[in-house]
Amino acid sequence: MKAQTTKRKLVSSASPYEPIVGFSRAVRAGNFIAVSGTTAGSGGKPVAIGDPAAQTRAIIEVIEKALADLGGSLNDVVRTRIYLIDIAHWEAVGRVHGEFFADIRPANSMFQVTAFVRPEWLVEIEADAVVAEASV
Repeated sequence: MKAQTTKRKLVSSASPYEPIVGFSRAVRAGNFIAVSGTTAGSGGKPVAIGDPAAQTRAIIEVIEKALADLGGSLNDVVRTRIYLIDIAHWEAVGRVHGEFFADIRPANSMFQVTAFVRPEWLVEIEADAVVAEASV
């Protein structure tokens, strides 16, 4: 009996780390979309250096685009994970998260981590979404 495989669709963000590490910005399998840990930057170059709230806003906008590229939206997000270099930034980051997700209210976790690949990154966010249609 042959195992069934779920068709996958990948989205790249053109990060220089994608081919090195072997990952995609986001992956859709059936009606599930997983968005990789996302930092505030374009092409691996940090933006909003020193401003965790502005980095969070930029990150969620990247996540929103990745979801849209796979047929989803922020409304489909069921879980987010926020990684902070300094837990003291939790409220500033949380408030921006709330601007986007106040009505959606996904499950959420927030963690302090030791370091990111680039020292200018203060925040990294992952998102999981479930969309209505299973086709890709």
